[in-house]
Amino acid sequence: MRVVNDAVVQALGGYERGRMLFLGLGTGLGSALVSEHVIVPMELGDLSHATGGTLGERLGRHGLETEGPREWRKAVARVIPELRDALAADYVVLGGGNASYVRPLPARTRRAASDAAFTGGFRLWEEMVEPHGRAPALTWRVVR
Repeated sequence: MRVVNDAVVQALGGYERGRMLFLGLGTGLGSALVSEHVIVPMELGDLSHATGGTLGERLGRHGLETEGPREWRKAVARVIPELRDALAADYVVLGGGNASYVRPLPARTRRAASDAAFTGGFRLWEEMVEPHGRAPALTWRVVR
């Protein structure tokens, strides 16, 4: 089995209902989409940012240190609604070491609880993890 990254564990711990986008604001940008008890790890930090570089560089520690807290918060506030809408998420949960610097929180956004990784670890332990290369189901399922 593959090692599960921090973003996946925190996302599982922060999930309540509907479709949730998790963004981990730390060294880089961790991300995952969760819906209907299905978690999809993502690499949104590899996407290009409009001002150059990647989202991971702009929203991670590098962006916070080079741009300063004020400009970093503006960048985060612009990107969150764009990603939420593009991925049709009902809400966004922010985790990672820099999530506490995001204020005010954008609409339909909340911070992960401090124990989200523990909760996610317990949920992961209880659930089945399907390998990515597994044969697909014979029927399609649309998650709304």
